Amino acid sequence: MTLAAHDVSAGYRGRRVLDGVSLAVAPGETVALRGPSGSGKSTLVRVLALLHSPDAGHVSLDGARIDGVRHRVPAATRTRIAVLFQSPRAASDPRLSLADLIAEPLRATGHPRDLTAARVAELADRVGLTPDLLGRRPHAVSDGQLQRACLARALVHRPRFLLCDEATTMLDASTQAHVAAVITEEQREHGAGVLLVSHDDALVRRWADREVTLPA
Repeated sequence: MTLAAHDVSAGYRGRRVLDGVSLAVAPGETVALRGPSGSGKSTLVRVLALLHSPDAGHVSLDGARIDGVRHRVPAATRTRIAVLFQSPRAASDPRLSLADLIAEPLRATGHPRDLTAARVAELADRVGLTPDLLGRRPHAVSDGQLQRACLARALVHRPRFLLCDEATTMLDASTQAHVAAVITEEQREHGAGVLLVSHDDALVRRWADREVTLPA
């Protein structure tokens, strides 16, 4: 199973950001997506995550073309792709506790309540969130703790592909290392493919199998 962008062009309100970009991520590999600011890295992540519709070209999963974005795509396809954004606060509903934040994707797909609770507890432990933190809302935890919850949410459906858009930039060194270790473990156990957007040269050298650079 491969996640791929085929000759994708995309932009916002008539402004072209990506122009004919192709990229593929295979199971188990980590591909670093590099390029200067404004080159369209985040836009490509959103296109691959099925959150932004391309103006031209298309996305495919295991060779099958995907048309549509968000809830216009079947849940069985959407849940195979997860994304972890740079800012956990921008990606979180401030009204939800961390436990509800992690459980949100499971509830959206009708997961049984008892199994949801067990999965939340399993992932919270895996990402290093203690039980006392799970009842807190985003404003009551640190950025690092909230990003751990966002990582647990991203992994809740055991996605085949995880797209990380500068996901460790705002974290201290210890939390950054822990997040990277959890994702690496997910790759080892379940063969997840990872697309890594990062300006951290050391992180890319340690983690990525290969690099793709977008032009300015």
